[in-house]
Amino acid sequence: MTNGDTNGTTAGPLLAARCLVKSHGRTEALRGASVDLRAGEILAVTGASGSGKSTLLHCLAGIVRPDAGSVTYAGRRLEELPEKRLSELRRTEFGVVFQFGQLIPELTALDNVALPLMLAGTVRTEARARAGRWLERFGVRGQEELRPGEMSGGQAQRAALARALVTGPKAVFADEPTGALDSLASEQVMTALAHSARESGTAVLLVTHDAQVAAYADREVRLRDGAVAPLEVTA
Repeated sequence: MTNGDTNGTTAGPLLAARCLVKSHGRTEALRGASVDLRAGEILAVTGASGSGKSTLLHCLAGIVRPDAGSVTYAGRRLEELPEKRLSELRRTEFGVVFQFGQLIPELTALDNVALPLMLAGTVRTEARARAGRWLERFGVRGQEELRPGEMSGGQAQRAALARALVTGPKAVFADEPTGALDSLASEQVMTALAHSARESGTAVLLVTHDAQVAAYADREVRLRDGAVAPLEVTA
């Protein structure tokens, strides 16, 4: 794993955040943060609690709009896009995974994973077939008809990752995806995510406070007080 904002390639970034500022009430979560996410890489964003990691992810994924600064994706500034277009991006070109998965409790694992495809217009039989293949890739075979409450935390989180990747997104945003899991389940989830992302060429922005999880990344940036801090390099 390397640090900084370049991985040695000459291609431009898939996503570029520049001088982001974002406040929640009187609390300034981001104070001029800048970061690049390149196609096909896994980037870990680390830092102490309250350093702005999740807010940065939400800005990059188009979930919240920054108060100042810009996020550019494929030549388009996200903050200038209408909400309808941002929602479309999150259904098709972006995938988002949160700490607790946020699967729909009333749906089976299979239907949870198939849902983004059906929302994009894929017929139900094809969507369920593709969802089944992704669940198998993530090691959730045999659990397709279980609802989230009937699954272990690791199984549910792997189903959430399958849902994020099923549409073939350009980028996946994972916010503490192993934070609620034990060490074994965490390792299984990260191994599945890293393998599937690299196999499909999907970029991953991974927010974590866990050094073992960050070790799966190609590159790491650390936030401190809402801005990117230089990483310490040890001999």
